[in-house]
Amino acid sequence: MTDAQLTARTRDLVARDLAHLWHPFTAHSAWASDDPLVIDRAEGMYLWDSDGRRYLDGVSSLWVTVHGHRVPEIDAAVRAQLDRLDHSTFLGLTHEPGIVLAEALLAGAPAGLTRVFYAGDGAAAVEAALKMAYQSKAQRGQQRPLYVHVAEGYHGDTLGAVSVGGMELFHETYRPIMLESRMVSCPGLVAAGQPRAERAAAVLAELASLLEREGDRVCAVIVEPLVQAAAGMLTHDGAFLVGVRELCDRHDVLMIVDEVATGVGRTGRMWAVDHVGVAPDLLVCGKGITGGYLPLSAVLATEAVYEAFLGPPSAGRTFFHGHTYTANPLCCAAAIANLGLLVERGTVAHAARVGERIGELTAGLATYDGVTEIRRLGTMTGIEVASVTDRTGMAVCRKARELGVILRPLGDVVVLMPPLAIDDAQLDELVQVADAAIRAVVQ
Repeated sequence: MTDAQLTARTRDLVARDLAHLWHPFTAHSAWASDDPLVIDRAEGMYLWDSDGRRYLDGVSSLWVTVHGHRVPEIDAAVRAQLDRLDHSTFLGLTHEPGIVLAEALLAGAPAGLTRVFYAGDGAAAVEAALKMAYQSKAQRGQQRPLYVHVAEGYHGDTLGAVSVGGMELFHETYRPIMLESRMVSCPGLVAAGQPRAERAAAVLAELASLLEREGDRVCAVIVEPLVQAAAGMLTHDGAFLVGVRELCDRHDVLMIVDEVATGVGRTGRMWAVDHVGVAPDLLVCGKGITGGYLPLSAVLATEAVYEAFLGPPSAGRTFFHGHTYTANPLCCAAAIANLGLLVERGTVAHAARVGERIGELTAGLATYDGVTEIRRLGTMTGIEVASVTDRTGMAVCRKARELGVILRPLGDVVVLMPPLAIDDAQLDELVQVADAAIRAVVQ
């Protein structure tokens, strides 16, 4: 886009952005030349920029939007809550939206999860879960300072979350200041021709060996269930999760599942662990809880974990952890409305059908010379393209933007993750544009 094509308002906003802002996960040396897009409004499955151009939201505004933008029922719930209670601390007080939301989350949770601890975003909830795991063991007389995590894992960008991450590009810089942890291989990195179940078994054997050596010092194993999203939608065999659960039980280690990206229907089930019937000790969720409206996350815990923190105040067993805006009523109201719509509209079942249709529509792309692999579970889709420039994935997404679809790459993996409620015509538009953009760049 040339400067002449930009309106005076857009030019002014971009100039002010470049003068003052520091964006997350953004190479600012290239930011200006990448034609910063100023998003001005949204409705349904679409975003509009400050010059009035419309774009299909092909990545659910970073994997959070569920029913679309400006959903009347969620809008109304937030407005009604604003007229009643904007905010109250959750430290030593409670409120109805927080209570109702906890009941709704637990009603659809894996078996055995009975307690809800709120946080603000996925990484904050991961931090809480990590501390819960350590403290619950310590308060039962077990000093277990180690965590086990998976290569290519991603759990957020706060220090504890980084400590259990396995993506060197993001995490290597901070290695000297991380918590002590142990890493096993990635179950989703399958060699050419290798059965997925065989790869899962190999990594489970590695984990079993590690726990035999150091299990009495490990408080928790943390995994992303079935899809390692930030690593490029790497999928693994469900037997891996089943095996992790069995090994954790054998060694009295807690199992933490990070469902921030995979939860709330993204994989075609409410939770990814539902595909294999695994019940974790701690489940971390975020992103889609509020339907993409407001920042909220949670840790769902078993009663056994919760009970480790009980005792008189003088015993010092309290979980001394929390944030100022924990369980903000506006966020809770949005989440209650969102979860209600999931049930009323059968959105999770619809998402499963959307995922199947994505598989059908993208099947032809696998025959392109420039497409290395397509990985998908439910609506979570990664199309890996051959590198033809320094930033091939970004080039594909820039072309898609020219054609009216917002995508964001993970390296050279082009991600498709539409809102769960997307209809067939909009899904056709998404895949057709992705197809055209890939052909334009790598074919």
